[in-house]
Amino acid sequence: MAFGGISRLTKRPAFAVVARYGLAVASVATALGTTLILRHYSFPAHFISHFTLIAIAITFWRAGTGPGLLAYLLSSLGVSILARNHFLLPTFKLEPFLIFYAIASLLMGWFSASRRRAERFLIEARNNLELRVAERTGELTRANEDLQNTQAELRRREAYLAGAQRLSHTGSFGWSLSTGEILWSEETYRIFQYDRTMTPTVELILQRVHPEDAALVKQTIERATQDRKDFWHEYRLVMPDGAVKHVYVVVRALNDESGSTEFVGAVMDVTAAKEATTIIFNARDALEKAFEEIKTLKDHLYKENIALREEIDKTSMFDEIVGSSEPLRRVLTQVAKVAATDSTVLILGETGTGKEMIARAIHRRSKRSNRAFIRVNCAAIPPNLIASELFGHEKGAFTGATQRRLGRFELADGGTIFLDEIGELPGETQSALLRVLQEREFERVGGSQSVAVDVRVLSATNRDLRAAVEAGTFRQDLFYRLNVFPIHMPSLRERMDDIPLLVEYLIDRYSKKVGKKIRNIDKKTLQLFQDYKWPGNIRELQNVIERAVVLCDSDTFSIDETWLKRDLPHDSAQMHTRLRGLGRLNDAQAREMIEAALAESGGRVSGSSGAAALLGVPRQTLESKITSLGINKYRFKSL
Repeated sequence: MAFGGISRLTKRPAFAVVARYGLAVASVATALGTTLILRHYSFPAHFISHFTLIAIAITFWRAGTGPGLLAYLLSSLGVSILARNHFLLPTFKLEPFLIFYAIASLLMGWFSASRRRAERFLIEARNNLELRVAERTGELTRANEDLQNTQAELRRREAYLAGAQRLSHTGSFGWSLSTGEILWSEETYRIFQYDRTMTPTVELILQRVHPEDAALVKQTIERATQDRKDFWHEYRLVMPDGAVKHVYVVVRALNDESGSTEFVGAVMDVTAAKEATTIIFNARDALEKAFEEIKTLKDHLYKENIALREEIDKTSMFDEIVGSSEPLRRVLTQVAKVAATDSTVLILGETGTGKEMIARAIHRRSKRSNRAFIRVNCAAIPPNLIASELFGHEKGAFTGATQRRLGRFELADGGTIFLDEIGELPGETQSALLRVLQEREFERVGGSQSVAVDVRVLSATNRDLRAAVEAGTFRQDLFYRLNVFPIHMPSLRERMDDIPLLVEYLIDRYSKKVGKKIRNIDKKTLQLFQDYKWPGNIRELQNVIERAVVLCDSDTFSIDETWLKRDLPHDSAQMHTRLRGLGRLNDAQAREMIEAALAESGGRVSGSSGAAALLGVPRQTLESKITSLGINKYRFKSL
């Protein structure tokens, strides 16, 4: 215990020197003291050297060579003093004893030092071995963990691969030509429907091959073993239950330095794709046949449509344009000729003669018939809004313009625009319209970017535009642009022969609308229709017939003859006599006269039957008077 404590002290750097050399002094002093005590009690003399040798050995063993030599010198000095005084060994000679003692002490010290070094080396070797064993054990543990992780990752990837192969119906395989060994994945076994315990061979593959494909598959395998190159082939398999599978095989040849070859490939079950392709081909064939049938039916329908159109033309003449009089036939001939072109058409005629129907007939028979037909009544739009209505406006162009708005010309792009009452256009709008006709472009109100359009322009008016040009209210260049192909629509009094057809057509139309059956027409009523001059033309005729159909209580059509008497005199001279003093009347009288004229003309100011003509004043003068009196001329449109 004591020596162990000393040994531990010697390991501390602060006590190393003192403890080792102190051990030498203490061990020698203890040995000499023990020798004197034994001598005192008359123990044998040979114990003298034993204890000193033990002190030297202990010092060499515990403290090392330096303190051991110190112990050797101190012991030799002590023994020599005792021996010289013959205190310990009276029978021994001093010189041989000292020589013997020196040699024995050195041997004992060398043996102890060697033993100490050997033990230290063994401890260090053991510690190093334990350390290396611990390190190696840690390395092996980590390697084992890495191996387990790698195996788990491989198992996970193998599971993913197997799942992917099963989902895609694709198996993998390897074939070593040198050993003949063939390896299959689980999906390959499933495709060929073999048990996993069976060893794959070429013979097993050929057993599953369809008899019609067996020769080709065998030839492909033999050529692959000779050429040792990449290849692919497609063949059929016959399953034990008789089902047929289509497989597609892709093979890659891997050649190493030794010259041996291994094939690595994939086999895909493409049965579903083959069946889908067959279905698609069959469906395509069916669609082609259906298209052929549709084309044949389309040709038949086209021919029938042509025949039907010809029949309709013979009976009703351009859809709802009913009549067979010579003036109407001339108009329809003109329509048939101009419809196929893109020429600008100006339709002239009194109000109610059906100018819009002629415009629609031109559009329907033109190459633009499948595009838009836009109608604009220029007289029904306030002068300050007509430009925005026709050409659109940008956001913020004027108060209330909260967003961009497309005009009628943009909406009619590629189609036809019909400008009714063209004579009512303000002067600034006439300039913009002229630009559209000349350059096929315009600018929106409040905008600076030009907008190009491809629009066919049809226009209509009941005014005398030549007189308006001479009066300076209508641009001469615009008139010539609009008057490329004029069509004059005859009034109803010019085509009195069409009245029976029109009456019959309109009675049938309105009786179906109200759910009545009218089979006969009163002869007196028909005579009244033919004798009446119809200043309102077909529109007036429609209104009279619709009113009569609504009021009719029997299956015979008739009217009250008072319906065909006008409230205002027809003699314009009489009207002029009554109203020429307009400038000399007060505001109340002028208002009454103007409102009466507007009621007579249906709210129209200009034109031969307009309020200005009835009052015998220029249109601009009447317009100014209407504005100053605050008369709303638009409220008379429905009268």
